[in-house]
Amino acid sequence: MNRIISKTAVLTLSIFMSLHSFARAQEIEMADTMRSEGKIYVVVVIAALALTILSFYMFRIDRKVSKLEKEINKR
Repeated sequence: MNRIISKTAVLTLSIFMSLHSFARAQEIEMADTMRSEGKIYVVVVIAALALTILSFYMFRIDRKVSKLEKEINKR
C-alpha cells in the first residue's frame, strides 16, 4: 500500500507541476478573470474531487490485490 501512496503522490506532484508550468505560459489576465468571477474555485474543487476519487479507486484495487496475494500464498 505504501508503494501505491508514494506513486500517487509522485503522479499528483508531476501533474500539478506540469499544470503550473502550462499556466505560467498562459496570459495572466485569464487567471485574474477566473479568480474575479469565482470560476477558479470550481476548477480547484473538480481537480480535488478527481484526485480523491482516483486515490480511493487505487486504494480499493490495492486491497483486492493484497487479498488475492494472500489467497495464493495460502495454497
